[in-house]
Amino acid sequence: MASNPRALPTATAVGAPAVALAPAAVVPASASAALDELLQGNRRYATGRTRRSRAAAPHPCAVVLGCVDSGAAPELVFDQGLGDLLTMRTAGQVLDEAVLGSLQYGVQELRVPLVVVLGHEGCEAVAATLARLRTGAPVPGHLELLVDEIAPAARRTRALPGDWAEHTMRAQTVWARDAIRADSGFAGASVVAARFDAGSGLVSLLP
Repeated sequence: MASNPRALPTATAVGAPAVALAPAAVVPASASAALDELLQGNRRYATGRTRRSRAAAPHPCAVVLGCVDSGAAPELVFDQGLGDLLTMRTAGQVLDEAVLGSLQYGVQELRVPLVVVLGHEGCEAVAATLARLRTGAPVPGHLELLVDEIAPAARRTRALPGDWAEHTMRAQTVWARDAIRADSGFAGASVVAARFDAGSGLVSLLP
């Protein structure tokens, strides 16, 4: 899908309650070790020894479109249990038809009243896009879609004073929110944009 070319105002964060973050996990040394860790975690989950309970009949209170960066998992950021959120995650909150269809499934089929587009500081997808724009280097494979979708927000905010990456992330998050709001498939749902700060643990709403 084509990106919305219209200019968006720079967002200003509004304070929200802090959340506690879990300690950083140890990075496995190999793919085999990573798979073993996942399977061990699944056994803890299956036997009820995990810190979160299993959801027998999920009734999500919100649909969250977040970023793939591992430190911005919506269930952790909002301290919600399994089944409490319907989450979709794409690098830089990039929208495509599959994402929009999944979001609409939550709103229309599951009757979820709230959609949250969650950006975060230090977004690696934004950083990669800015690096490509600075150097003009070719973008390999499927990464081209991500750069093409984030680049308009980067170009709109390039002349603003301050942190270009921060301005780009905010503009991209707000654009995604506005695109969802304007889609008739989401009529009746409240759609908001928010920013997660990993340093403080705070989520703040973007106007």
